[in-house]
Amino acid sequence: MFTVQDKRFKIAHKEALIGVVLVIINFAIWYGFAYGLGSGDPLQYKYILGFPAWFFYSCIVGTVFMIICVWLAMKLFFKDISLEEEDKHQ
Repeated sequence: MFTVQDKRFKIAHKEALIGVVLVIINFAIWYGFAYGLGSGDPLQYKYILGFPAWFFYSCIVGTVFMIICVWLAMKLFFKDISLEEEDKHQ
């Protein structure tokens, strides 16, 4: 079975922490633009490509930004490890 000292747990915990940080960044971007730019009078909204600026930045630009961040995190920080149990008796 897996042992507490198994290096895969350390890797998995690091990768889970990176995932949580990415979620927090995504929420902060979305919340900041949606409620920062979208909290004013709707008659005063600025529009980009037909979308209110708050929606464009929080949902469209924010999504593209997060896709790039996740891709970079996968390339730079995540490791491909075997999930097969290592047989230490041989």
